[in-house]
Amino acid sequence: MSENDDSVAAGKALWHGRFATGPSEELMAFTVSLPFDKRLWADDITGSRAHVAMLGVSGILDGATVGAIDVALTQVHDEMSSGHFEFVASDEDIHTAIERRVTQIAGDAGARLHTGRSRNDQVATALRLWCKREIRVVIDNVLSLVDVLHARASEADAAKDPVYLPGYTHLQRAQPVLLSHHLRAHGWALMRDADRLFDALARLDVSPLGAGALAGSSLPIDPQRSADLLGFAKAFDNSLDAVSDRDFVAEILAHIALLGVHLSRIGEEWVLWTSEEFGFAILDDAYATGSSMLPQKKNADIAELARGKAGRLIGNLTGLLTTLKGLPLAYNRDLQEDKEPLFDSVDQVRRALIALAGMVSSATFKTDVMVHAGNADSLAATDLAEWLVERGVPFRRAHAIVGEVVRSAINTGNPLAEVVSQHADLGDEAAQLIAPGSAIRRRRSRGGAGPSVSADQTTRFRDELSRLRRRG
Repeated sequence: MSENDDSVAAGKALWHGRFATGPSEELMAFTVSLPFDKRLWADDITGSRAHVAMLGVSGILDGATVGAIDVALTQVHDEMSSGHFEFVASDEDIHTAIERRVTQIAGDAGARLHTGRSRNDQVATALRLWCKREIRVVIDNVLSLVDVLHARASEADAAKDPVYLPGYTHLQRAQPVLLSHHLRAHGWALMRDADRLFDALARLDVSPLGAGALAGSSLPIDPQRSADLLGFAKAFDNSLDAVSDRDFVAEILAHIALLGVHLSRIGEEWVLWTSEEFGFAILDDAYATGSSMLPQKKNADIAELARGKAGRLIGNLTGLLTTLKGLPLAYNRDLQEDKEPLFDSVDQVRRALIALAGMVSSATFKTDVMVHAGNADSLAATDLAEWLVERGVPFRRAHAIVGEVVRSAINTGNPLAEVVSQHADLGDEAAQLIAPGSAIRRRRSRGGAGPSVSADQTTRFRDELSRLRRRG
């Protein structure tokens, strides 16, 4: 082993040869990324195996060297997975730590691990491998929550009588909608989130291994072979772009931020629905919290945190975009800032998805309260206007007539049905539209909120969910 190889095995910085002294404690403290990037250890080893195999096939390393490195990588994998890997002070990141240990184990052969490779393309490769695996887990979590929403919707559809509640605009009661329709509305949004994440996976399925620091290598390396060994769809087209591209991280963060917004909307509604003022649902005790001071409280903390985490997810996206906006080609150390927001967003959204799935699946719907609220007289106002339209009244005039009738009922305190029955343009036939359940049964346009079109939407919902499952 050469003096240089000895120094690598002893744990000196991989770039130490250019410098007369070692790095200062202050530099190491500020630049170290090991505390957060060590979760990439398995992906780094996977990338190293492919790189070394490619070097062997390309004739750059002989078979004995390739074998020795592979054995060392296997030992490092075992040490990492068992928790017995020993880090040292000079391990500024997981990639340095693994190469140091491989060199300790394999000696001169281990010191050849980094042949034709830079930490720039090494890190980018490991991060893409991590994303390919972990984003699929996020998608599975998204679809699991969709499964829960669909199951609760189907449960409501199976009830003897239609289960409906007020739909809201501006947080004011607007028109009645089936509970199943409401639940599936969130499901459709979540399935779009899953679809977007699948699209991001397709775009990031490019191997940067072989791009080197920025310009490739003078050695006869074969980036396409490395890509094939790693299961990437293709190898990079431009080495500068390959090591500086973090579009895939930004795209994932953007999709997770939007997913977080959708989870926040679910959270907001469940905070309202489980309040005494609404009373539409009761949380299972296992998915609620209490108060340290107020004995009567049952709090929807999961829903509140799902709502609160959205700001964090949006912040992670904004922070990375701000970092990327001023970077010249190619690699800059600023790119170290890609991992913490990515890891955090993935962790947080997965926890939110799992917790919300448990909360929704275990909750009890107060369907009697929902239906009572959905039968409020004012929710039939649009049906009254459309009844007039069916009889040739222009919609704007019909809208004004019904608006006047509603105002009269409010001012006089008389039931809306009574005022309608006495109105010259409406009468007893129109008043029947205000009867309980009448308005929900009249919702019959495609994709609408009524029972007569619910089965059609359910079929399309299942088809889309099946398509996404197949895409995975």
